[in-house]
Amino acid sequence: MPSSLSNLFRVWKIARTLARHDALFPAEYMALMPARVRFLRRVLGSGRVKDGTTPGYRLARALESLGPAHIKLGQVLATRPDLVGADVATELEGLQDRLPAFPSADARAVVEREFNKPLDKLFIRFGEPVAAASISQVHEAETSEDPPKRVAVKVLRPGIEEEFARDLSTLAFAARLAERFSAEARRLRLTALIETLADSTALELDLRMEAAAASELAERMEGDSQFRVPQVDWARSSSRVLTTEWIDGVPLRDIEALKAVGHDPKKIALIVMRTFLTQALREGFFHADMHPGNLFVDRQGRLVAVDYGIMGRLDVATRRFMAETIGGFLARDYLRVARAHFEQQFVPSHFPIETFAQALRAVGEPIFGRPARDVSMAKLLQQLFDTTRRFEMQAQPQLLLLQKTMVVVEGVARALDPDFDIWEASRPVVEAFMLDSLSPKAKLKDIGETVSALAKSAQRLPDFIRNVELIAAKLTGEGLRVAPQRERNESGERATLILLGIAAAAAAAALLVRVL
Repeated sequence: MPSSLSNLFRVWKIARTLARHDALFPAEYMALMPARVRFLRRVLGSGRVKDGTTPGYRLARALESLGPAHIKLGQVLATRPDLVGADVATELEGLQDRLPAFPSADARAVVEREFNKPLDKLFIRFGEPVAAASISQVHEAETSEDPPKRVAVKVLRPGIEEEFARDLSTLAFAARLAERFSAEARRLRLTALIETLADSTALELDLRMEAAAASELAERMEGDSQFRVPQVDWARSSSRVLTTEWIDGVPLRDIEALKAVGHDPKKIALIVMRTFLTQALREGFFHADMHPGNLFVDRQGRLVAVDYGIMGRLDVATRRFMAETIGGFLARDYLRVARAHFEQQFVPSHFPIETFAQALRAVGEPIFGRPARDVSMAKLLQQLFDTTRRFEMQAQPQLLLLQKTMVVVEGVARALDPDFDIWEASRPVVEAFMLDSLSPKAKLKDIGETVSALAKSAQRLPDFIRNVELIAAKLTGEGLRVAPQRERNESGERATLILLGIAAAAAAAALLVRVL
């Protein structure tokens, strides 16, 4: 573990690197800086802006120059617009997690060491690297089985664990230092940010965890005819080597190639969005790095995702919070959304709930009256997080990762289909999730089907039925409707009948308990 003195020296080197890129105290903000910060800027030797680049772009380049751990930090900061600002966060989303490949001979040595046998006992062919990132690189190979199988072999960079341990120790030291002297740093939970980075990195540095994530998602999505996960070769996988089937498909970033082999980009866009929402809402376990380079379409037209190093998890309480929030916004019931935030203790109780609901109204009302194609779910979530910042809501890493992934997925879908309607695409998944997660049955299950749970569900049932009817009316085939609708569509009628049936069963159960 590096000493405090060595950590101080490394923090100074990091600060100098950021300053040379004019990314620490950017010249654009000079007029807003107090005198002591301007003095420190001169001491560090900040560079001058000569090429018209933005502070966010320069920060991304500086982090790339600092190495793998700082690239990962930049990726985490991309999910924290509350910390770095929306513009900088957007620039960091383009952070390139690419490094020159290390020698194939070193990769072969790692494989032989991991399995304690010659390489030709495992693979009859082991090619040159086809992709290299900050933590690992991928080789195309063929197994030694009869018949051989074409596989992708991911190998960790030699010495990467020690490099990350050193850099993460320095970043944690800097975060503790900042929180000691800055109330704003404490509010932003910089130490927790670095802990999140350390936790996620620990998972990425053990390729067995990535294999397990791929295996778990494959099980959860089994039976889905539009999505699949590459099969893991467990016999050729370890903590430093991951072997999976080779995906022979068309990458999503090559739209013309998709068209050339007969795939409809608009249909693929729909599959991408619904797959992501199904993972996040129904399963609470989602691929959190769904950029075009990680997505392919196979010969059967199925979406295939690779690289399971970054995954997101949402517990039942968080998913129900999401349901309350989505449902409240769509029903224009801002007090309900505010109540969901207060119940989860996301917003300090000294703020009046009515004032918070008023702020949420300022976020929600502008989306009504606009065509659904012009409304971005990712931007809506971003505006929500910007609003909660004013009410001292502490950052929720799981929600921020969800919002970051939503930005990427929405971008992928609209690249495939410029007229993509995210509301219409989301409707079936959201409706099913709302009925499942907010029903009295779900709430009974959550607290053991006790009499108190029945009473609580009964109290909230009228409001719930009213809101689901409103949501079903708004999430129609025409997208997000903005005017009150007197007619009931079939979806709304089905939802109401289902809920009434559940309510009747709950009432009967309550009566039975009372009699017994």
